[in-house]
Amino acid sequence: MPSYNFAAGPATLPQPVLEQVQAELLDYHGTGLSILEISHRSAAFEAIYQSASQRLLRLLKLSAADYTPLFLQGGATLQFTMVPLNLATTHHRVAYADTGHWSQRAIEEARRLPGLTVDVVTTAAPDYTTIPPVPALATDYDYLHITTNNTIMGTAYQQLPKATVPLVGDLSSNFLGQEYDFAAFDLLYAGAQKNLAPAGLTIVVVKTKYLREATDLPSMLNYPALAKKESALNTPPVFQIYVADLVLKWLEEQGGVAALDAENRRKSALIYDFLDQSRLFSSRVAPAARSLTNIPFTTGAPARDAAFIKEAAAAGLLNLKGHRLVGGMRASLYNAMPYAGALALRDFMHQFEHAH
Repeated sequence: MPSYNFAAGPATLPQPVLEQVQAELLDYHGTGLSILEISHRSAAFEAIYQSASQRLLRLLKLSAADYTPLFLQGGATLQFTMVPLNLATTHHRVAYADTGHWSQRAIEEARRLPGLTVDVVTTAAPDYTTIPPVPALATDYDYLHITTNNTIMGTAYQQLPKATVPLVGDLSSNFLGQEYDFAAFDLLYAGAQKNLAPAGLTIVVVKTKYLREATDLPSMLNYPALAKKESALNTPPVFQIYVADLVLKWLEEQGGVAALDAENRRKSALIYDFLDQSRLFSSRVAPAARSLTNIPFTTGAPARDAAFIKEAAAAGLLNLKGHRLVGGMRASLYNAMPYAGALALRDFMHQFEHAH
């Protein structure tokens, strides 16, 4: 019986990538060393880093002359601090869209910085079941920050807001799985553990113009300093970057972001179409704001939800328990989740509804 991992992260990785990692683990490309042992100063790792950087920009359709990728540590959560430290340097005033738990965390961290005005310019409170529009903004904001996909609430931007100030995006949970005009962002970032690599790597892609002037920030929080050293001010997460390069190659082979967007819509439609006609299961998310990658749902009864999660796990449908903030169930259909996994979940939901 096949099993499918619906965890929100760390999440499933493509099977061909895992098989290649396994095959190369003891001896990476004839070096006599495991990929876990090679130096971050070696020619082998330099080739991996350059390959990952180039693949990433191609997938995002961004120019290497205009954007610089960074492969950092600290999780997307550290970017909640690094972004304002590096970008809020002119007006010392920033705008945030509050669309869920992780946007709230970004707001909280920005507000810890002295001398910075943080305005919440739109909010999905109190129920967080939709994506509110962003109003016209004054021009004295250093940037507008959005969270493109809300992992816990199951909402996502279908179109980016038309910002009149620099746009910053946390793309962690739909990174490279939903098509946007990525050139609209001055900076985007994403924790890699949902759609790209094992936990321990964070991707930042920033307009190169922000890297041209040195700042007096501590080096490890300083985009220009990190870019100058190609993300290697200290030992970077070599293994995670290696896996990311393999996944980026796999994504190119699938047809790129547009193809993955189409496939994710096909997978998520299986579940949403069932939820829309179900007499037992339901979703609170407004249809126009539904995430392609994170689908929360419930039977409306905690005991019955628990029974569903237990029986689903026995059937090989793993990690369907919802986040503690919303309860119920959550199915995460990231890029590496095959269509067969979404189909198996849909069919099991139908069987459970019939039985209960």
